[in-house]
Amino acid sequence: MKEIRRPRIMAALGVIALILLAVVYHLFFSSDKNPQYLTAQVARADLEDAVLASGTLQAFKQVDVGAQVSGQLKSLKVNLGDNVKRDQWLAEIDPVISENTLRQAVANEANLAAQRLATAAQLKQAELGLKRQQQMLPDDATSRQDLEAAQARFDVQRATLASLDAQIRAARIQIETAQASLGYTRISAPMDGEVVAIVTQEGQTVIAQQLAPVILKLAHLDTMTVKAQVSEADVIRIHPGQSAYFTILGDADKRYHGKLRAIEPAPQNFLDMQAGAGGTGSGSSKPNTAVFYNALFEVPNPEHRLRISMTAQVGILLGAAQNVLVIPAAALGPKDKDGAFPVRVLGKDNRVETRKVSTGINNNVKVEVLSGLKEGENVIVGEATDHPEPDAAPSARD
Repeated sequence: MKEIRRPRIMAALGVIALILLAVVYHLFFSSDKNPQYLTAQVARADLEDAVLASGTLQAFKQVDVGAQVSGQLKSLKVNLGDNVKRDQWLAEIDPVISENTLRQAVANEANLAAQRLATAAQLKQAELGLKRQQQMLPDDATSRQDLEAAQARFDVQRATLASLDAQIRAARIQIETAQASLGYTRISAPMDGEVVAIVTQEGQTVIAQQLAPVILKLAHLDTMTVKAQVSEADVIRIHPGQSAYFTILGDADKRYHGKLRAIEPAPQNFLDMQAGAGGTGSGSSKPNTAVFYNALFEVPNPEHRLRISMTAQVGILLGAAQNVLVIPAAALGPKDKDGAFPVRVLGKDNRVETRKVSTGINNNVKVEVLSGLKEGENVIVGEATDHPEPDAAPSARD
């Protein structure tokens, strides 16, 4: 039995040795030494280069409707979301105090008018007395002292009358002010628009001594303004008149288009930065804080689909092209002095050819090819390896 088993063992060992030899040959002698490339095909596509920014939507026309007099908000004539017309009655402040102030001003004017009548009569009497004294003095029928006293009485009454005239003019100004204050208790719409916020409710007391309190906010929503925050690195690349578009979070597939109207010259946190630099503010602005400038443009909103404070993903177009040859930007080599880029092209039998390529629009992802390549050719964007290097980091068990 032992002699029968021995040939079988030797045969098995021979088979194992042949398998090991085949594996060694495959690994060390028959492996493909040609490099493996990652390629991309030259194809036609639409291409655009744009400055991307985040922004918010605002109403093109918006106004805070406030109170110019103090008092209790007696009634609100509109509700949130109502459409109003210019000069429409919106709210009313309790008018009692303003009405009483007007009545008092009218009474003061009447009192001064009565005093003026009395003073005018006294002035007339003083004038007659002065004339008599002047007629009697040449005949020595009166003394110079009596003449001077009559002159003084006349002058005093004339000055009193002038003072009352000035007081009456002041009283009329007070009446006009009281009338205006009474008119301010009736708050009207300064423009056509929609009630987008009600800040003060009926029954609340408003105090308009130092700052006009806001009753409600009106906005004209037929046109919306997009305020895009552009970084300081990109703001030098944009200017008014450029085409811009944005999408909203609720409908990322629909683009809203407009023309860039203006770029604010100071960053959005300019006041905070000045307060911090001057030493009078809180100093919350840090030197390494990112700086953004607001770029503004308008879009129509006839259906009022766009709303205030919506987030907008904005693109400001620097260039665009349709149906042009494009390749990945990773395929470009270092730029030459003549402005061309070397590009490696993978031909038949894995032959690599380097060509000079002229480019157009480059958005750092795709590049427009103006010359040097043909549609359908394959450009090399990188190299692949069959055996990635093992991770050199020590394991947790070491």
